[in-house]
Amino acid sequence: MKRTRQQALDTRNQILDAAEWVFAERGVARASLEDVAVRAGFTRGAIYGHFRNKGELFVAMTNRVTLPMEMLVGASVDAGESDPLGKIRQLLVFCLSKAVVEPHSRRVFEVLFTKCEHTRDTDLVFDRQRNAARNGRKQLELALRNAIGRGQLPSDLDTVRASGVVHAFLDGVLRDWLLEQDSIVLPRDAEYLVDVCIGMLRHSASLGQGVGAVRSAG
Repeated sequence: MKRTRQQALDTRNQILDAAEWVFAERGVARASLEDVAVRAGFTRGAIYGHFRNKGELFVAMTNRVTLPMEMLVGASVDAGESDPLGKIRQLLVFCLSKAVVEPHSRRVFEVLFTKCEHTRDTDLVFDRQRNAARNGRKQLELALRNAIGRGQLPSDLDTVRASGVVHAFLDGVLRDWLLEQDSIVLPRDAEYLVDVCIGMLRHSASLGQGVGAVRSAG
């Protein structure tokens, strides 16, 4: 019985591995379960033995990895953390490096960032991405406030705006690297790029509280 369960798990993982490659090559909308079956070396019936449809397969494939903004949930929200900004930096570098060194993350990110259309099959995953972005920004805001409290960032830093900038930075770097890997080399450039982002948080006057309101009034 244990062997049977293990065989079923192995088959499921082979199907998910094949789905990563097929969705990355063809895009989610154009790929079919038949394509995945051929790539995995199984019949289409074997696919249906594990997944009811392409949407369920797609969700299961993405559930095997942690999304970039989900990684930031571990940002320093502990008021007792002695180096909250260092923790933020560490996690951002980890996010950018993981996209390269972990094969499943790399392929799934490629699908999500460059080969994923809004369809009924992808709705649940887009909902997850939206929730991850929302929760990640909230956690990051807390970490930024802690960094302000430790004197690591300006006291007038608008943490809501700053967390949005960090999210845009992370999303933009990953998307650019996935689309054209000559422009950014990961993980080599991860620390350099993150330090640029941290420098922006420290020194950009545009991230100060009230700046947007003053400009709008003008």
